[in-house]
Amino acid sequence: MPIGTAPPLTTTSDGAYTVTLETSGWTYAARADETLLQAGLRAGIRLASSCRNGTCRACICHLQAGAITYIVERPGLSRDEMEEGWILPCVAQARADVRLAGDSAERVVDATARPLPVGPRR
Repeated sequence: MPIGTAPPLTTTSDGAYTVTLETSGWTYAARADETLLQAGLRAGIRLASSCRNGTCRACICHLQAGAITYIVERPGLSRDEMEEGWILPCVAQARADVRLAGDSAERVVDATARPLPVGPRR
């Protein structure tokens, strides 16, 4: 079920679409075979999420431009919300470059490796 309008499946030279987060100004690449949430994590950007199956609505944001399809038949949005452009990135795949608003993204910071304990265990 495509949402938004876009030319038929055009991608960048590496086969990915560009996702732009208006709130933070960050961009990242999303392959056609991964969700917007998965692509963000791969790029070191964490979007709000909980269930990752389209039911909790923790990741809800607004599709400002572009086109997506869902990997589930019935995402947890009403028909009115879908018509207004609200999407669930945890179950949405890009079908064109997309621009999202209302996201609550944060950078994933790599934790430095903690040294293993030395000596006998108690």
